[in-house]
Amino acid sequence: MHIAICGNIGSGKTTLAKLLAKQYNWHAELESVEENPYLADFYEDMQRWSFHLQVYFLNSRFRQVKNIRSSKVSTVQDRTIYEDAYIFAANLKSSDLMNARDYACYQTLFESMIEHVTPPDLLVYLKADIPKLVSQIEKRGREYENAIRLDYLKNLNQHYTNWISSYDLGKHLVIDVNQLDFVNNIEDRSLVIQRIDAEINGLFS
Repeated sequence: MHIAICGNIGSGKTTLAKLLAKQYNWHAELESVEENPYLADFYEDMQRWSFHLQVYFLNSRFRQVKNIRSSKVSTVQDRTIYEDAYIFAANLKSSDLMNARDYACYQTLFESMIEHVTPPDLLVYLKADIPKLVSQIEKRGREYENAIRLDYLKNLNQHYTNWISSYDLGKHLVIDVNQLDFVNNIEDRSLVIQRIDAEINGLFS
């Protein structure tokens, strides 16, 4: 099995991925945020570092997909390669934070990779509005994330809404997390896991 968790910055993807990995005794493929050498620079100057950042993430995600595909272990993945292209790179281009030449180069690279990518068995989208995202980002206290602009988060959310509404690569589940705290509230955690359980069981029915 391959479950992928998707959602905006601060929506709770990594936390849920870890919880599900523990719940099902699966492997967790987590996003290499802390290892990305461009992230802090990007939030300081998005236009200058957008291409470098996105290529790094794209390559990292492609390696994850290859590992998942070759592994015989069920895996829960924190963010997908589709989000890199259809959400983050697309948002940077539409916001004039990535120029047309760099975006075309990025798209060519993505299209070469995607031919070798198998979609997840289940895609779980964590839907969160801006107040929830800001609250979560502030709680985790990453210094470089202090520079994230609200309009950047809003634009990403709009790209997520458009993408998830047309997602047709496999089964997907939307969970509105605005009123949920699946870290500290056991009832909320049980609710989320029950919904994912139902989808997983449906794959075998």
